Amino acid sequence: MADARRILLVEDDVLIAMMLVDMFDALGFPEPAQAASVADALAVLDAEPIAAALIDINLGEAKGWPVADALAAQDIPFAFTSGGGDVIPPAHAHRKLVSKPFRLSEIETVLNEFFAG
Repeated sequence: MADARRILLVEDDVLIAMMLVDMFDALGFPEPAQAASVADALAVLDAEPIAAALIDINLGEAKGWPVADALAAQDIPFAFTSGGGDVIPPAHAHRKLVSKPFRLSEIETVLNEFFAG
């Protein structure tokens, strides 16, 4: 049975992904589904139920916008992550942006917002 709090983590840096997985675990969330590219993230969305997502804006040479669009089309809450300097397109300007380096308290706030109410 799928966990109702299954999160998709879209991050192309292995060390950052590992750190976020550890943070999710410390906060009592299940291990997230992981994707390192837009194609991988879209495949995960097609393959399994996802309750929320964190999307790194910069995925190698690509941007995470197609993943954001797919999540928005399915009414799945998400936030962006970035190392800085990124401009979020107007369609997603209302989404939260969590800046790197991450703090556990920021990740906790975002995850709790996803599942509030």
